[in-house]
Amino acid sequence: MTRLRKLGTVTVTAIAAAYGGAVVLHDPLISASDYGGNYRLEALRKKVHDPGAVVPTREAQQSVLAAACKSNPLDVLVIGGGATGSGAALDAVTRGLSVGLVEREDFAAGTSSRSTKLLHGGVRYLEKAVFNLDYGQFKLVLHALEERKQVIDNAPHLCHALPCMTPCFSWFEVVYYWIGLKMYDLVAGRQLLHISRYYSTKESADLFPTLARKVNDRSLRGTVVYYDGQMNDARLNVGLACTAALAGAAVLNHAEVVSLLKDDDGKRIIGARIRDNLTGNEFDTYAKVIVNAGGPFCDSIRKMANKNVQQMISPSSGVHIILPDYYSPEGMGLIVPKTKDGRVVFMLPWLGKTVAGTTDSSTSITFLPEPHEDEIQFILDAISGYLNVKVRRADVLSAWSGIRPLAVDPTAKNTESISRDHVVCEDYPGLVTITGGKWTTYRSMAEDAVNAAIKSGKLTPTSRCVTNNLRLVGGAGWEPSSFTVLAQQYTRMKSTHSGKVVPGVMDSAAARHLSHAYGTLAERVACIAQNESLGKRLAHGYPYLEAEVAYCARSEYCESAVDFIARRTRLAFLETDAARKALPRVIEILANEHKWDDAKQKEELEKATEFLRTFKSSKNAKFHDGKHN
Repeated sequence: MTRLRKLGTVTVTAIAAAYGGAVVLHDPLISASDYGGNYRLEALRKKVHDPGAVVPTREAQQSVLAAACKSNPLDVLVIGGGATGSGAALDAVTRGLSVGLVEREDFAAGTSSRSTKLLHGGVRYLEKAVFNLDYGQFKLVLHALEERKQVIDNAPHLCHALPCMTPCFSWFEVVYYWIGLKMYDLVAGRQLLHISRYYSTKESADLFPTLARKVNDRSLRGTVVYYDGQMNDARLNVGLACTAALAGAAVLNHAEVVSLLKDDDGKRIIGARIRDNLTGNEFDTYAKVIVNAGGPFCDSIRKMANKNVQQMISPSSGVHIILPDYYSPEGMGLIVPKTKDGRVVFMLPWLGKTVAGTTDSSTSITFLPEPHEDEIQFILDAISGYLNVKVRRADVLSAWSGIRPLAVDPTAKNTESISRDHVVCEDYPGLVTITGGKWTTYRSMAEDAVNAAIKSGKLTPTSRCVTNNLRLVGGAGWEPSSFTVLAQQYTRMKSTHSGKVVPGVMDSAAARHLSHAYGTLAERVACIAQNESLGKRLAHGYPYLEAEVAYCARSEYCESAVDFIARRTRLAFLETDAARKALPRVIEILANEHKWDDAKQKEELEKATEFLRTFKSSKNAKFHDGKHN
């Protein structure tokens, strides 16, 4: 039976009609109260947050997947290790189901590491809801604001509230944005982060010294500051995968699905043929239901089941650039809701730098998307009009492109009118696809996908969904002051070129970084820095330590140099040149952990160098800088 639902401007009737499948738009099939109480939650918390807990080895995880046979299949196999896939694995395993997850590259290798870094309800969508009297859009905002607070609460070391300043250049804009953002506060209700407020021109200049007082001959009349959430997206994703592993899921990165397995009648998907991309070995894994969370690549998985399937994805490119910290003050973002061409532009402090963006344009789906020079120039042009500092192309430390997997509405004329809500469908029995949505709502997307999987496979979970109240690994017991323990009790022992070991101070910058990146597990990294003489910094001006390479290889499934510089740390995103200089030492430590020979180390250097070429910093981009020089 086909289930259809229209929400806002999104219509998926065509998709359902094409496959005779089920389509659900944020409509859980199973309520949270369908399965007993919270009796498993405390046991789960103890298991995940046990001080001595370590994730199973990669070899052990692969053995579990390979052992899932026709007569003893997994309940759920998730394809895709992004935010939604990792979230689905965590959701399913914490309901008592047997779960596997495979990811072709690395956790967060695609869209999930290339986001805007914001956890938001969608101010623009609230505006559309009000002016279009669109209850669907309003529900999206309401739901996203609820999820925003839950993400922050469940990973407090990786997420925080961020004040965002909206400049006003007329008194009408002051009133308009003040009322609009007060409505945003009101809709958030008990999930409110902080109350928005108006600041005068002088107060605004004190809070954001680089903000221009005049734009296009219009004088600044003040600003309205409201709050949204900010995150370290890739590390949050890795935390999801590791939490799922600790809870009992068999998660395997660098493992690619090469084909889907069908039953004897060819009427249902019952498993997948998987290739370990690190060894080249292939094996079959059987599962009662497969959840396709491939992000922009989910259509390629669906075509393995039915080569004539209609595409669901409308890929949209989002480009971001990284600028030095002096472009924006620490702890205050700048968001212009509507530039002269109608786009949103922002500048946000992030990990000691400034991230600016973004573009939103149709694109093709590629493994390593690259930003085009005109997109970088567009961002520079857009922000230069709102700043009193010279905006230079030479200041771009890194630039990257991410592909947003937006759900298709055949009647939409551009990607702005395509809803960011998610779609869950089962267009081939045994294959549940989840796509669309955004980072902020990954948890409820995963919940909906698992609900659909339970219905499809007639699974019997032992509890309801508990992920709305389960902190990720490193989050339980963490406090903003936790870094002081590292600073006071640990030393960074550093090995010199001559082989001599000298002590170094665990300074506040390094201690804060470790605490925010690893939460309560930061002491494990500090122990390695102290006891194994891996306390040196990997790059000048950055707090990343050699010890992190060893820790991530042992405890976070870090299998390549790119895994480390892009997703276990964010060095590739923050400064391409610094990441390139750190590579030899990163590879040396990984070689020691994974027993790589010289040929493998050379291969890793080549792959990582090629990866960094896709990040168009001023050092590796070919451009003719006429405007921003």
